[in-house]
Amino acid sequence: MFTTAVIIFSITVLSRPLAPQETKPVPKDSMRVSIPGCTKGFIFTAGRRTQDEPGSVDIPEGTHLRMNGPKSLMAEIKAHEGSMIEITGLMKKGQHKPDGVGIGGGVRITPGPATGGRLPGDPSVRQMLIDVEGWRPVAGACPSFF
Repeated sequence: MFTTAVIIFSITVLSRPLAPQETKPVPKDSMRVSIPGCTKGFIFTAGRRTQDEPGSVDIPEGTHLRMNGPKSLMAEIKAHEGSMIEITGLMKKGQHKPDGVGIGGGVRITPGPATGGRLPGDPSVRQMLIDVEGWRPVAGACPSFF
């Protein structure tokens, strides 16, 4: 009798459909984005968006993002360096909007600091960050200059 109950219970538990993977909630000051592009180390370079792979946010082609994520996920992404991928993750709101005015051809005019100039390696330079939650391969190849 006990064995029959265990078998019935096991069949019931195993035959249920698996629950979909829950995504963690998005904090109020952040947004979930999907961006196509290429990687080199922990730097992600936004690529050209196409009609079939548009991404979810308007980040100009060539924009660099610093990726943060679990070691296993970053190792998977690193294994696909040189291939076009789309990453999905969380970014702070307003962070993806570049400073200054775009004048075309990827050139932007930005205001300088009020006093003094920025030195190379200055920590006050704004680095865009993304907390990577997942990735997927997309069609295309990374240009050699990325």
